[in-house]
Amino acid sequence: MNSNTHGANATTKPYEGLRVVTLEQAVAAPLCSCHFAEGGARVIKIERNGGGDFARQYDTVVKGESSYFVWANHGKESLELNIKDAEDSKLLHSILSGADVFIQNLAPGAVGRAGFNTDDLRARYPKLITCDISGYGEDGQYRDMKAYDFLVQCESGLVAINGSPKGHGRIGVSVCDIGAGMNAVIGIQQALFLRERTGKGSGVKVSLFDTAADWMTVPLMHTTYGGKAPQRVGLHHPSIAPYGGYDTKDGEILAISVQNEREWARFCSDILGDTALAADPRFSSGEARVRNREALDVYIDQVFSSCLRLVLEDRLKAADIAYGAVNSMETFAKHPQLRRRAVTLPGGESAELVAPPIRHSGEPGDAQYGRIPGAGEHTQSIRAEFAPQSSDLTRR
Repeated sequence: MNSNTHGANATTKPYEGLRVVTLEQAVAAPLCSCHFAEGGARVIKIERNGGGDFARQYDTVVKGESSYFVWANHGKESLELNIKDAEDSKLLHSILSGADVFIQNLAPGAVGRAGFNTDDLRARYPKLITCDISGYGEDGQYRDMKAYDFLVQCESGLVAINGSPKGHGRIGVSVCDIGAGMNAVIGIQQALFLRERTGKGSGVKVSLFDTAADWMTVPLMHTTYGGKAPQRVGLHHPSIAPYGGYDTKDGEILAISVQNEREWARFCSDILGDTALAADPRFSSGEARVRNREALDVYIDQVFSSCLRLVLEDRLKAADIAYGAVNSMETFAKHPQLRRRAVTLPGGESAELVAPPIRHSGEPGDAQYGRIPGAGEHTQSIRAEFAPQSSDLTRR
């Protein structure tokens, strides 16, 4: 069992006994494999000689370590290899011969040129599940385009529908990388279930662009079938009103969401203090409120700008109207619902990450993440463990 699995408890984890081998860098693939490490799998991360995953150098904000790397690589073992070297290639094949999953997110065709085409690997190791993560897929005219998260946000139209009417807005986290990593987890889980029934591994392919395109289905349908793309509306919702952020008397922003006519009637009577407004023809249906959003916002702004945030929160809660604060990062860091979990950095210091969003019954309350590996930290021990006995590896 992987000695790097997090926590010292004996709780059975869902992926215990699985060996996951990754040829990964940056965000999408490391996030995917990190979920398997959290679940108890042994994850062997292949890194380049002399520096490793370039995400290690993204920043130094976590006590000298990269925030991205710490987030996406706890609980793994780090093996530095040159996969184009004949001996290192043999070693990687030795590791893969008994592996359950192989994940890679190098440039399209790069693993094939190095002798590790995933179709060929599954033919050689029939139980192996492979997962290829790319920017735009493995065919088409965009195949070889560099696909950093921001660029995919732009190409997919995500940026076009985010921001204010005055300008476009990038989503402030690597959302396409994150989504592709999650889709890869889902695809691998599906392949594991399929292997249970068939005894054979299969291939999973995920791209950042396909991930973003899937999220854009509703705006795309509005464009294709409704004849009009959603407009950039800042904190508002393009097709629901009132739904957005409004300034309070004390300089805060309070977000509200009114989803149906019952809530709209309560909002008018209990929050705006104008019961008759609910029946006003300009606002008497969801579509009418969207068409007349500017006029509606005048009524809302008058009330919100004259009240303190806490007073409004009390009123909204009493009226059972959905609301939330537009928090700064400093405020979010102190949020009463924010859960954290400790992780050990390569140098032995401790830091805190956000706790996993998925909670399992029976998981101990003092669980910790697995340790962050130093670059190539496990190279010597893994080389000794998997040293090929012959050049003709036994197939599984």
